Amino acid sequence: MQTNIASTETRTETLKSLVYSSVAVAPFNDAELDALLLQARARNEALGVTGMLSYRGGSFIQFLEGSEEHVAELMADIEADPRHTDVRILIDERISERQFSSWTMGYQRMRTTETPVPAGFRDTFTDLEQGADDVITARAASELTFWFKVRSAR
Repeated sequence: MQTNIASTETRTETLKSLVYSSVAVAPFNDAELDALLLQARARNEALGVTGMLSYRGGSFIQFLEGSEEHVAELMADIEADPRHTDVRILIDERISERQFSSWTMGYQRMRTTETPVPAGFRDTFTDLEQGADDVITARAASELTFWFKVRSAR
């Protein structure tokens, strides 16, 4: 869903970017994902939070950005949500501007590959899921953000 939350922000507001991963307790079908997105978009719009959600093979990666207070409030609700487990904060930082200012919750369906990946191939989603170290996590988050923006512009 597109919106323009960034245009209503004040210059003095401290923005926070938070990226987390989690594992679905049970796989989500398309209808369940659509319902989740409707719920997330309404809540995010009410709080002035923007971001994107990725789901693949039972795992979520979500980017949230907004005021520190609202992101923390939303994250507390997300951590308490019984539909997923193993919530891991991958990135938690202050930012000067939003990356997803047009989306209350952008979403792109991702497919799990059926065949083994070639030797030396990196999988950005897996890099984020595993969160091996800060450098790999930051690079993977940047790559997934770029991938999402390119796909959404089509």
